[in-house]
Formats: sequence, structure tokens, C-alpha cells
Amino acid sequence: MPRSASSRISSQSVDEDDEEGDHIIPQQVEYVTPTSPTATRRLHSARTSELDLRRRMPSKQCSYDEHSGLLAFGAGNTGSYTAPNTGQPRFSRRSSQGSLRMPKNHSRASSWGFRLASALGSGLKLSENGIGESKASIFMDERVWYDQFTSTDWVHDSIADAFRVRDLRARKDLRGRILAWFDGAQGWLLVAIIGCLTACVAFFVNISETSIFDYKEGYCKEGWYFSKRKCCYWQTHCSSWETWGERMSIIGIDRQWIDFLAYVFFVIVFSVGACFLTLLTKTEIPSAFSLSTLDENLGADKQKHRGESDDMSQKANFSPTEPEAVDEKPGTVVYYPAAGSGVAEVKVILSGFVVHGYLGLRTLVVKTFALIFSVASGLSVGKEGPYVHIATCVGNIACRLFSKYNHNDGKRREILSASAASGVGVAFGAPISGVLFSLEEVSYYFPPKTLFRTFFCCIVAALSLKFLNPYGTGKIVIFEVRYVTDWRSFEMIVFILLGMLGGALGALFIKACRIWARTFRRIPTIKRWPVLEVVLVALATGIASFWNRYTKLAVTELLFELASPCKDNTSGLCPQYGNEILGIVGYLCIAFVIKSVLTIITFGIKVPAGIYVPSMVVGGLMGRIVGHLVQYLVFMHPDQAIFGGCPKGGDLEGCVTPGVYALVAAGATMCGVTRLSVTLAVILFELTGSLDHVLPFSLSVLVAKWTADALEPLSIYDLLTDMNSYPLLDNKIRPIFTSELGDITPKIRSHRIIDISNSPLVSAQNLRRKIEFLHDAGEIDGGLPIVRQGVLVGLIPAPDLQFALDNLDDEDQSLCLMATNVTRYENVEEEEEEQEPDPTDFTPYIDPAPVALDIHSPMDLVFQCFVKLGLRYICVLRDGQYAGLVHKKAFVKYIKELEEAGLTDPA
Repeated sequence: MPRSASSRISSQSVDEDDEEGDHIIPQQVEYVTPTSPTATRRLHSARTSELDLRRRMPSKQCSYDEHSGLLAFGAGNTGSYTAPNTGQPRFSRRSSQGSLRMPKNHSRASSWGFRLASALGSGLKLSENGIGESKASIFMDERVWYDQFTSTDWVHDSIADAFRVRDLRARKDLRGRILAWFDGAQGWLLVAIIGCLTACVAFFVNISETSIFDYKEGYCKEGWYFSKRKCCYWQTHCSSWETWGERMSIIGIDRQWIDFLAYVFFVIVFSVGACFLTLLTKTEIPSAFSLSTLDENLGADKQKHRGESDDMSQKANFSPTEPEAVDEKPGTVVYYPAAGSGVAEVKVILSGFVVHGYLGLRTLVVKTFALIFSVASGLSVGKEGPYVHIATCVGNIACRLFSKYNHNDGKRREILSASAASGVGVAFGAPISGVLFSLEEVSYYFPPKTLFRTFFCCIVAALSLKFLNPYGTGKIVIFEVRYVTDWRSFEMIVFILLGMLGGALGALFIKACRIWARTFRRIPTIKRWPVLEVVLVALATGIASFWNRYTKLAVTELLFELASPCKDNTSGLCPQYGNEILGIVGYLCIAFVIKSVLTIITFGIKVPAGIYVPSMVVGGLMGRIVGHLVQYLVFMHPDQAIFGGCPKGGDLEGCVTPGVYALVAAGATMCGVTRLSVTLAVILFELTGSLDHVLPFSLSVLVAKWTADALEPLSIYDLLTDMNSYPLLDNKIRPIFTSELGDITPKIRSHRIIDISNSPLVSAQNLRRKIEFLHDAGEIDGGLPIVRQGVLVGLIPAPDLQFALDNLDDEDQSLCLMATNVTRYENVEEEEEEQEPDPTDFTPYIDPAPVALDIHSPMDLVFQCFVKLGLRYICVLRDGQYAGLVHKKAFVKYIKELEEAGLTDPA
């Protein structure tokens, strides 16, 4: 690659005012007569030609150096350096996520990417004798507290895709029409593939865990791979099924004790197996990040910032306008992508932040097998939440099939929204609920086109699961109940009461999980050895669950028995006489206490674990208890006026069906934990298929959400997002602002801008230092504004600048062109236009029209720009002059301050 002549000129004479010692740039910059070539601005709009849009490169190429005057070429045409607002740079990048990739012909030994781990993990300290505000600002003037994330520039990706489509539609021949048609069909084809693959993974998990689950009790003589249901075909006395007590009978020891020991043994073995598989995904990020963890661990230690304490009531001041030096950098961030459900992390990723590896192939494979063992172990976990993570992994991997989605983060997240929906669709066998779940819970950007594709993806997944028939019933739902009797008017009061109890139970569950995580899980031994916690929880689960039939069942089977009417129920929950009701209630109370405690201590351990069905089971036990109590009340006082509509005599379910109460309370409790509303009501409807009971389901969910919000404002996933410092700008809240944009705008510092007032040429070494300043401050996905005489003339994103610098042949001696509009005269031949692009020309990477707001803009406008436009940063102007830049992460930090102060209005 030929080198520009500028690369042979010493860089010491360029930008000498931008020295290593940092200083604050005054707001008004006086005009200084330049001694080097200057850049003049044209009065008309600098627009690129159609050819330039397709090439993504400047129209003309010319080699010149610092000592070449712009008027040196006496004759020739007038040209201008212009760059498209967005679009792919001419040096093809594989991703717009800010990732650092190895160029083909350049050593990265001196780059920031090579020194990232050692530089940020070296524990650099600031001297106490005062290197001054300039040096301290390098590390902490705008340090963010979750720097390892990079954000997606939704506007950039949208415009880049528009350029791609414009270039594609420009072809009018037959091949062009075929390519345009195929481009439009790629999205539908991709979501169909994702739906089929998600259904296949769900089928594999369901079949495997069902067979392995029964190993805790015995095995099938006809085939070791048969589950107890397949082996016995609903027979009461099955000779083909042999328990471990029968297999290993020991004289003098009761068979029940052998079954008990075998049960506890297999619970521990399967749990530890799931934990070891989960630990295979251990990821360490050496950095200055203040992130606590990236898995569902409510007991993770939050990094200390400016005197922050562990007490949640003691909140630190994260104001970006008050820089403060720190004595040390936090240690390594360790997380396990396969742990937990992954719903909170998927929500953060869909909001526009990138977590590399979290949706990768290794995570998909490991979490699939670990989920089989964790569910089969009998722990109080569900597979529905992990299905969302697994389906999103499938969608992320499938996006690699088409460059349209692989190289555009904004388009990729449209597919990931559909993938997450298909996960819920196959988990509950409820495709419509999957669409609503994606819209209500995880998706951040959900246009109408994505809604239709999401619905198509869920339907394909449901059809595929129907053909695979994992449950052997020909149904796609995890269980199906049918109620033949309608509800009575007096029961509406009970349904409202169940909604209140379910919401309160969900809120108390969140508080209990937080207390448990902040006490037991912070014990040094437990914190250091997560396997030990899994062993202890598995031991407690095995010992407590074996002696009670309802705690011994799988969570989905238990929920089915709790919700089933008596004509379909043979589990012993249906009393024949009224005096048997209280005995059943006492037995259910024991199961309710055991299941509640086990669910609390299980949530957050290092195994794949969902919380949806376990929370429904706890609520179902409570609802069944209330249903039997109402049934007993009707039995004892049948002549009361309030029960006048009940038939006299007959069976006990003639008036009250306890299964309805169980399902109503199950939905209310799940709503209290997750704060899902419409999605949950539709899930309950799709599980029952009963239009008569849609109103009780919906009413209980509404009451539960109001009650839970009053007791605990955050859902379980919102709590994870808040405690783990996930960089999520929640679009469901409306902050109450009392300030304007200027109040959070940092001061202008020389290492945060590129000043081309004296020359459009800037040394590569100078640019390298500037980008290292950004990285040290945590703005890996930040940007450097380009100013001329105090006027903002462009902005270059930090990832693009990093990539451009890595492509230089001689970084030490190179001068880089940073002006997007330079008027010059040429005496070169027309053939020279076809010469190879100059790597020192950085204009294709520059955005000449960054989004900018006035310094007095209201904060509501800033909030809407970040939420609705998905910007990475906003430039700030004062009287037309550049006044600073506000990064999205700093703005999220400011919103967190308002939330902690109670200045938010939940939508």
C-alpha cells in the first residue's frame, strides 16, 4: 500500500498546542493566524455523489504534506474531501460493536487493544502530591461504572442500512431485482430457521430431562432411557419400573431409607454436574470496570465509588460534573454466562449494549446440557427463563448466515427480539404469549415489521414443536387443564384477595432473595467456592423434598396437579368428604413452606435456573390452600345467602373448583416476581383455553401488579439490573428533571477533542494518545469531536479511529487528514483518481454532522434523544460553539442518581 507523503514528515510540528499535559479549553477560541495549511469551509452543502455512496470513500485522492500549500497547484479542478454521514468505511470492518480486530498488514503490538489487559489491570495509582486536575482527569473525570460494555449506535446502523438498500435498489436489471427480492426475504427466512432450531433444542431438553429426572427414584427394566411415564404408561402397579430400594435391598435396612439416600445422592450429583458445566463458561475481564457481575447473583459485591457503602440506603453521588480521583482500580470482573436464566442480560443486550460471548456458541451448548441436569436434579428451578437465553443464542448465531444482520447491530437486535419471543413460545407452548413477552419485557426497539416477524417466528417454533411432540400428548403446552364449570359472583372477592396475596408474596420473595444473597452468599467460603453452595442447596433440597409428595414432583407436574379439576386429578388433592379438607390443607401448607424456602435459596446459584414456573408453583400451592378453605366454608355453611347460587348436594366441586384458585394465585405470584401483566394473562388463557376464566386471571394479575409495585418497586430482573450495574436506560420510566443539559456537560479538555484550527493534519501519535485517554476513562465506544476555531465540524467514533490507526504502516511518522471538507486545487491527471486509497486519510470515518443540542436544552429532550434515537453520545453547543459531549453511559449514571433520589415516575 503506497504511503502518503505526509507519513514521511515529522509530526512534532503539528498540533503543538495539544501537548501531553492536559488543560481546559476555553469556551470561546480566538482566531489565530495559521502557519500551516488551513482548511476552508464551503458555503454550500457537502454531499457525496451516488458513486461515492456506493464506494464509501472520498471522490478524489491526492498526496500532500504539511509544507504543501493548498494553492500550490495553479491549474486544475476544484475538489473537496467529503465523507458520508455514515456507512461502512472503506477498510471493511466485521462489526460495529466497537470490537478490536487484527488487521491483515499491521502489527498490533503497540496498539491499545494489545495493551488493554495489562494497562487496565496494572493497578495504576495517582500520586498524592498533586499532578493536578489535568492528570487526575485522565482516569476519573467522567469514569463510568460499567465500562466493559460498548453501546450500539442505532442511528448510525439505520443510516448505514439505508445506504446499503439504496445501493441495492439502484440496480434495475434482472439480477438486481432478484438480489433485492432475496434481500427482503432474508429476514423471514432467518426467523423461520431460528424458530425451527429453537423448537429442536427445546425438544432435546424436554426429552432428556424427563428421562434423567426419574433416575432419582429408579430405572426402567425395559430400557434405561425410558422415563417412568413411558415405562409404565400410567399403570398403578408397574412391574417394569424398579426402585433403587428394590434393586439394592440390604438386610436390616428399610427400602425407604435406601430410596431416600439414592434420591439425595442423585440430586447432588445432577446439581454438581450442572454447576461444573456452568463453570466452564467462566469469563474474566481484567479492567477498571465497576461492574459487579454478569450473572444472576444478588450477592455480588458492588464496586466502591467515592465512598459508596454496602448499605443500599447509602447511595453515592455519581455526578459526572464532580470529578474525583481514586486510589486504585477495581479488580477483575468474573461472570458465568450459563448461570441463571439470562433474561435480565438479554434485556440489556437488546437495549443496545454488547456483551461479547454471552450469546455465543459455547454458551448455547453448555447452557443446554447444564439446563438438563439442573432441572433433572429436582432443584426448585425452571427451564422457561433459560429458554429465552438459549433462543437468543440461536438467533445470534443464525444471524451470521446473512451479512445484512451479521454486520449491523441494529438489524441484528430485531432478529434477537424475535428469537427471545420464540423461547417463551416453546417454553409454555404459547406463541401469542411469546410475542407479548418480547414486546412487554425484553425488547427495547420493536417496530411493526419486527412485531410481524416475531409472530411468524413463534408460529414456526410452535408448529415445529407440534410435529416433534416432546410431551407425547400431541400438545405443545407444558400442561393443559379444562374447567367445565363457570365461576360464581362471590368468588370475585376471593380472586381479588388472591391477587393481593400473590403480589405481596412476589414482593416478599424478592426481598427475601436479596437478604439471603447479602448474608449467606457473601460468606468468604461460599463466595470463593460456588460449587459448595450448590452442594448445600442440593442437599437441603433432597432431604426436604423426599418426604412430601408435592415437593418431590417436577415443578411442571406439580403445577399441573395443583391446577387440575378433580375429575382429572388422582393425586389425592380431591377430598370426597368435607371433613377431609383440613387434612389436605395442612399437607399443602407444609409443601408451601418447603417450596418457598427452597426457591429462595436456589435462586442465584451457579446453575441454569429460571424463576417463572417455580414462582407459579409457590403461588399455586397458596391458591390451592385458599381454594380448599373456601370449599370448606361452603361445605360448613351451605345455606348462607352468599352461596345461594351453589347447587345443593353433589360433589364438593359443584360450587368451588380449587384448581382455578391455584392457577389464579400462580399467575398473581409470578406477576409479583416478574411484573409481567398482559403476557401472563394470555399465558394462563393459552394453558386453559377457557374464555370464562379470562376475567379472573386478568383481574388477579392487575391487583397483583399494583400490590407488588407498592411493596417493592423493582421486579426481580429490574433488581438484578440495578444491583449489578447493568447499563440499561429504561424506557418504561419517566425521570423528573430539575436541570438542563449544561448541568451534566463536562468541561472541554484537550485530550477529548481534535482541534484542526491550525492544520487539518494531526499526528497519529497524538490521536493514539487521545483514544487511550478515552479508553482509560471507560469510553471504549466514545467519540472525539473535531473542532475548528471552536466550531464543531465533525466527530470520529473511537472504534473507527482505533481501526484506522491500526491500519497505518508507520504510525510514528504518519500525519492523518481529519478535515472532512478541504478546498484544494489539483494538477494531477484524471487517471490518478483510481489509485489505491491513502490510509492516512481518515475522512471516511468522520461523521460530519453529529447530533448536537444547545447547552440550555431541557433534559426531557436529551432523555428522548437517547431513548428514542438510541444515540451513543450527544454533542453540546453554546452559541454555536462546541461546549462538550455527553456520553450515553454518563447519562444513564445520571438517571440512576434520580432513581435513587426518588425523582422518577414509573410509566
